[in-house]
Amino acid sequence: MRPLPWILVLSLAAATGAYAAQAPPPAPADSLPAVRAARTAEPIVIDGDLSEPVWQNGNGVTRFRQREPVEGAEPTQRTEVRVAYDDDAIYVGARLHDTAPDSILARLSRRDVSIPADRFSVYLDPFHDKRSGYYFMVNAAGTLFDGTLSNDGREDDSWDGVWEGKARRDSQGWTAELRIPYSQLRFQESASYVWGVNFRRVIPRHNEEIFLVYQPRNGSGFVSRFPDLVGIESVSPGRSLEIVPYVTSKAAFLPSSSGDPFTDGSDFDGAAGGDLRAGIGSRLTLNATVNPDFGQVEVDPAVVNLSDVETFYPEKRPFFVEGASNFRFGNEGANDYWSFNWPEPMFFYSRRVGRAPQGDVPDADYSEVPAGTTILGAAKLTGKLSPSWNFGGLGAVTGREQAQIYTAGATTDVEVEPVTFYGAARALKEFPERRRGLGLMGTAVARSFDQAELRDQLPSASLMAGLDGWLFLDAKKNWVVSGWSALTQVRGDAASIAALQQSPRHYFQKPDAGYVELDPNATSLTGYGARAWLNRQNGNTLFNSGLGFMSPGFDVNDIGFQSYADIVNAHVGGGYRWTKTTKHRKLLQLIGATFGSADFGGNVTSLGLFGEAYTQFINNYEWDLSFVAVPETRNNRRTRGGPLTRNLPGFEINTFFATDASKPVHFYLEGGYETYPKPGTYYWRAEPGVEWKPASNVTLGFGPEFERLMQDVQYLGTVADPTATATYGYRYVFGRLDQTELSGNFRVNWAFSPTLSLQLYVQPLISTGDYLHVKELARPDSYDFRVYQEGVEYDPATGVIDPDGPSGPAPPFEIGQPDFNYVSLRGNAVLRWEFRPGSALFLVWTQNREDEVPTGDFDVGSSLDRMSQVDAENVFMAKLTYYFGL
Repeated sequence: MRPLPWILVLSLAAATGAYAAQAPPPAPADSLPAVRAARTAEPIVIDGDLSEPVWQNGNGVTRFRQREPVEGAEPTQRTEVRVAYDDDAIYVGARLHDTAPDSILARLSRRDVSIPADRFSVYLDPFHDKRSGYYFMVNAAGTLFDGTLSNDGREDDSWDGVWEGKARRDSQGWTAELRIPYSQLRFQESASYVWGVNFRRVIPRHNEEIFLVYQPRNGSGFVSRFPDLVGIESVSPGRSLEIVPYVTSKAAFLPSSSGDPFTDGSDFDGAAGGDLRAGIGSRLTLNATVNPDFGQVEVDPAVVNLSDVETFYPEKRPFFVEGASNFRFGNEGANDYWSFNWPEPMFFYSRRVGRAPQGDVPDADYSEVPAGTTILGAAKLTGKLSPSWNFGGLGAVTGREQAQIYTAGATTDVEVEPVTFYGAARALKEFPERRRGLGLMGTAVARSFDQAELRDQLPSASLMAGLDGWLFLDAKKNWVVSGWSALTQVRGDAASIAALQQSPRHYFQKPDAGYVELDPNATSLTGYGARAWLNRQNGNTLFNSGLGFMSPGFDVNDIGFQSYADIVNAHVGGGYRWTKTTKHRKLLQLIGATFGSADFGGNVTSLGLFGEAYTQFINNYEWDLSFVAVPETRNNRRTRGGPLTRNLPGFEINTFFATDASKPVHFYLEGGYETYPKPGTYYWRAEPGVEWKPASNVTLGFGPEFERLMQDVQYLGTVADPTATATYGYRYVFGRLDQTELSGNFRVNWAFSPTLSLQLYVQPLISTGDYLHVKELARPDSYDFRVYQEGVEYDPATGVIDPDGPSGPAPPFEIGQPDFNYVSLRGNAVLRWEFRPGSALFLVWTQNREDEVPTGDFDVGSSLDRMSQVDAENVFMAKLTYYFGL
């Protein structure tokens, strides 16, 4: 019997046994009286001075409990919180007593940039659905933080509301005063309201975190535990309209040559556009943007990717980041989703909108290609269709892009990106008490081509329809089953669909895969996939299992992010966590799991055993240690669409250690070692780092990373050769790669005030690769390779290979010089001044340097010298936004 079915049987058996042997349920959450809001007849000035009469009433909330370090214990300091309201906003005033006011940690940072400090948070659930809401936080230095809540506790800091918060320190401790306009909240209009509410205070010097009501360390559910907020009457959510126009000016100084007709080394440009946010009824919010500009975001780090899987970069653009959780699909209901070699797709990846043009650019003397596709406009509608139906919808249109090419004195325009529509819609129904949920999601991409050549390169349309949801299996909500299923279809001309079938996500051309076949005449590609998890939510005993599959034709990559398809995957794991605080630690967790994957042809492509230990010490130090051991399996991707090969046995160890992040100096170390002893493959990495806070408003960070890889078989290319009968008429060429990489991340965060800050990010990178022992696959379904003899079959100087020597019938071919030495320096600086709530001025400088030479020598000195001498790309930008609230 193959190993994968054994894993599936074990997963089902363990799930059944674990469900039958439930541990006693945790103690129920404390039953708290409702928090009462008082109407204020006098204006409240948001200055941190709680002198208004409404802050002296008898509605103060004082019964808080520790979550850290001793769960359930009395706080070391007294906290009083009161809630008030008027016709336009809700107010919160907090007196945070401290017997040592000189020890209060008041650190400034840019808005939403987390930094250890004394802080106070307000959580609101205006819909009272016990699943979603908002949070607002101010620290003792006056820095503001905000975001949204979903899935009964998942936080998303992408939302930036327009509200006010001030802090003030005095001899009694410190105070926080917040004003949150109703226009920033979505709630159902009523004569009187019952919301959910919670408060949190953090005292770093005591490693203390207190709540009005907390989520136990061994439990799940946060929003569902909130006590009621009552007393708000005769107010309206209003129909807010917010308009934020912007203007920019940009100067770019780029390397150029004397004969380049497209640039003289400098370029000056300006633009204008705007964003809109409007309440649609009392439940929905419309966000729209015209000609958006994203120059203020941090640059992506440079990477050297030699795999066949696309590098994933997180979204950083404000319009798409805000409210992204509304389009999350497939991972709702449970509080944890384990995954072992399961390539979970992202069904909506907003970086596809406005991406770099995808069309081929013909060879030319000079060319000019747009760095990104112009976003003509985008809009999204998010919120609730009813108290139990969540909704998110997004549509965006990008413009047609032309590349200019110059050859022999003539300039020609070539279409490299057509007009494209991107759409996504997401709905989620929550049933009473969140015991089950059912969601739907659909995405679509449609392209309008102007030139026929681009039809052969890109699909004309892509569609996805999916269902997801969850179901709690017991009354106490200890066990939950969750998951998703989806259908996909990509349409286009035969050439574009043939290219898609042969792409790294599918590899339909595999010669020894009888279950898939390349169809050069197909005009569509259809696929299906599903994934389900069983998770234990509460208690000290942990359990998680999963089973999923994606058919060979499954593809969401046009609007999502997908590594590959053609997989059946399962895992089963469990463990135990000790959550009671002791003299030395606050948490200890041990877990173990077994996992496996196969393709749709039944070839087992991964198997393994996993173990991990994690400890959080009483002094807030952390240590994590994990290992993976794998036996021999098959590899259906190494030959990039060729026949199967073998993966030999190996193991890996990873560790992470960090000191207390609240201290002025914080150290961390991350490292790993992976080896497959028989072929002599190994990889190790070390990532030490330090964060230093020399002042209360300055944070400096430096994190170098060193990687060393000896890869016995690194893919170099595939060459057609009818004499290669053992490998289906192709030669699959590899090299033994000796790669060394050194990089670093430098960060400076300097907050001059809660509304004025400077951020600096710099990343140098040196990566070298030396290819040794160039060779070819000797026979399919093996780890047998034939090394080319240097001087007879392989000439390293020219890159020419004659597989059977000068006297043999096989024709020679050329692989070029694969050795590389790549250097890069990327960075940007952003000065941000929020001169009034919602309005800001950005001054941005971005620089990029890169160079590559065909040598595999690793020499830090010479690489740094090349890095400093290569011509730099410098871009300077100023952007002004102004907020109008109507």
